[in-house]
Order: sequence, then structure tokens, then C-alpha cells
Amino acid sequence: MKKKNGNGWKIILAAIMATVIAGLPAHSLYAATAKEIDVGVDAALALFSKQVKGSQAYLDAAKGILVIPRLAQAGLIVGGEYGEGALRIGGKTVDYYSLAAATLGVQAGVQEKDIILVFLDEEALKKFRSGDGWQAGVDGTVVAVDQGIEGSVDTTKMNQPIVAFVVGQRGLMAGASFEGTKFTKLKR
Repeated sequence: MKKKNGNGWKIILAAIMATVIAGLPAHSLYAATAKEIDVGVDAALALFSKQVKGSQAYLDAAKGILVIPRLAQAGLIVGGEYGEGALRIGGKTVDYYSLAAATLGVQAGVQEKDIILVFLDEEALKKFRSGDGWQAGVDGTVVAVDQGIEGSVDTTKMNQPIVAFVVGQRGLMAGASFEGTKFTKLKR
């Protein structure tokens, strides 16, 4: 009796991953310069303030803000996300970070979005900055804020240590999950 080998699944998985990588926007396949990241962060914050009612209350209360502009997400059953951004404290960039996440499930396509993490608690910010890597759901909890009635954000979540907003070309996106997302400090 011949033993079946598992190469069939390996070939299928490799084809899926090649499709995912090919679908990523070109800018996400190279490391951005600090200047490119800062320009993207400025644009993402301007769009966030313009499109999301109530966003300024969060920005004003922030101890720090991590912005990952133009986060690329692609998937075909197996998917992934990658982006680079900046942590700002007092309006100034203090560190650069990458975000990476893998996903599995029913999905197909490519999209871009901006991720804005608002640190409302000094201890949460300190813990985030203390290591080389930080994973949502393991090292800290991130609460995603959805758009409420009349297009405004829910300010009752301002008592959470870290809140996140996912902003697309048309405003706040609902249903975001950050569980397992890995943030890594970039060496610049």
C-alpha cells in the first residue's frame, strides 16, 4: 500500500499565499521611510478628524496615538494584514511600528484602511512602549469603537485604556477585531 503524501495541501496553501501577496498594494511590499510614514499618519489623522464626529474628544484625551495608515489587508481563505505607522505623543512622532496579523476563514479580496489606536491610560502606553513586540489580547486589550447613531462615535468607551478606530475611504468601519494582532517597534 502506498502512503499518500501531504504535498497537495502544501501546493494549495502556497498558491493561496502567492495570490494574497500578489494582491497587496505595491507600497506595502517595501519598508517605508520615516518621512513617508509621517506623511501617511498626518493624512490619516486629518481624514479621521474630518469624517468621524466625536473623534476630537478621543484625540484630545490621548496620552499617545498610534496610527497605521494604509494598512493593507488581503485574503483568499488565508489572509494577512501588514502596515507601518508612527506613535505620537504630544503631537510628535516618538517611535515607528509595524502591524502584522494573519487571518483564516471565509474571505476574499484586498482592502486598505487606516488604524488609529488611542492610548487613554498612561500605564497602557508605558506597557506598549516597554518591549520590542506587543500583541493585542495577550499584552493588553484593545476596544474597537464603532460608529453610532447619526455618524458619531460612542464616547462612553473613553474609560478604556486603549481604543481603536478603523477608518476607510468612507469613514468608520464596523466589526474590527484586533485579537492576535502583533505590533513591533521598527528600528529607524
